[in-house]
Amino acid sequence: MSSVLSAVVRPRLSRPSWLSPKVFRTEVLAGLVVALALIPEAISFSILAGVDPRVGLFASFTMAVTIALCGGRPAMISAATGAIALVVAPLVKEHGLDYLIAAVILGGAIQVLLAVLGVAKLMRFIPRSVMVGFVNALAILIFAAQVPHLIGVPWLVFPLVAVALAIMVGLPRLTRAVPAPLVAIVVLTVVTVVVGVAVPTVGDEGALPDSLPALGVPQLPWTLDTLSLIAPYALGVALVGLMESLMTAKLVDDITDTHSNKTRESWGQGVANIVTGFFGGMGGCAMIGQTMINVKASGARTRLSTFLAGVFLLVLVVALGDVVAVIPMAALVAVMIIVAVSTFDWHSVAPATLKRMPYGETIVMLATVATTLATHNLAVGVVVGVLTAMVIFARRVARLVEVTSVLDPDGTTRIYSVHGELFFASSNDLVGQFDYTNDPENVVIDMTHAHVWDASSVAALDAISTKYAARGKTVEIVELNTPSARIHDTLAGQLGVGH
Repeated sequence: MSSVLSAVVRPRLSRPSWLSPKVFRTEVLAGLVVALALIPEAISFSILAGVDPRVGLFASFTMAVTIALCGGRPAMISAATGAIALVVAPLVKEHGLDYLIAAVILGGAIQVLLAVLGVAKLMRFIPRSVMVGFVNALAILIFAAQVPHLIGVPWLVFPLVAVALAIMVGLPRLTRAVPAPLVAIVVLTVVTVVVGVAVPTVGDEGALPDSLPALGVPQLPWTLDTLSLIAPYALGVALVGLMESLMTAKLVDDITDTHSNKTRESWGQGVANIVTGFFGGMGGCAMIGQTMINVKASGARTRLSTFLAGVFLLVLVVALGDVVAVIPMAALVAVMIIVAVSTFDWHSVAPATLKRMPYGETIVMLATVATTLATHNLAVGVVVGVLTAMVIFARRVARLVEVTSVLDPDGTTRIYSVHGELFFASSNDLVGQFDYTNDPENVVIDMTHAHVWDASSVAALDAISTKYAARGKTVEIVELNTPSARIHDTLAGQLGVGH
């Protein structure tokens, strides 16, 4: 009897989904494909930041492994990124690697602090049109990053890329047991090695490490001068990293139709950067390209793929560096082209969609794309997109305020009825909608269908009362809802209107 009761009382532990043989195979193969794609990217970003390729490769390892444990979005890949490389490049050039590492550690700490302060909640203020612009700009940048690998190369590179593209397009129609990108990479590598084709390889991108990353502390003076020097770069690392990571997490949420913990992802990114800094890495954030390879191309859905991507990366570059070095860049270029094409939201630029879409939504999307492409910074593009959306929204809402009036039967009182939302943009036009000279001695402003949002609106109502008072007429404002009455009673007569 006791055993039965204990079985009922004791909750059953849910079995991790990745323990399923099918899921496990998918996650392992996805992690391997991502690891292969990470190698040239990490090397390129290291060069962009002005550091040794090992710094970017080690950063990709520690970021992926740490975020797999601490992050809030399963299957999302975090590693060394171009956005972070652009932020820290001037610091490396002027002061060296130790200052970079210190800035990464401080940036991670700032990310943890921002997570505690609830920065993830700001994601709700990013409109869909900005998200579409973010995705489209990202797809264009991913594709553009492959162009240098197709310029000034042997002509055999082009048929190799075509073969890899054909494999990745055609194989999923036959079977999805093995990720098509992995098959393309293996086939092209075997062909080029066996035939002896001389084409650019991963090894040509830079030297691969031959040892494990070591824990250490940056060697620099721990003074306020040092803090003031690295603080701006650390803040840039924190803000750019969080913005790209949270946007990518939201994108993966939409693709997988699941919800992720954005607050956990925020402090998880911070912890990952702190760990990465102490292991001598250049820092990083979520990588949209590799995440799309993991989630869309390979079908991964759990933390295991992210963890294994980091582990495989380290094993590949340290233990199997000679094998990885002979992988033709044509295979990885083809993988990224497929990622770019599948990432772009083609529906958003279809003529039928553009015809139906309000012009303001299209302007916001184009502003996000144009800014991102001009700056090569997704965070700047998102900020400009959000600001553009705010301006368009404010202009749109400002026109929705309407004022109507009637004269009471005895002709002694004019009753105005205000409809709409009163805030800084809409309240500026409110003052001009009253007939101060010809109205009778008593004026009533009915606010039943209006809402007062800010001090500008209260100041506008004060200005109306002042104009009537200057003509010896009285104004009564009635039917304010509770929040509007609260702000009006607090600020009315206190804003210096007419002085």
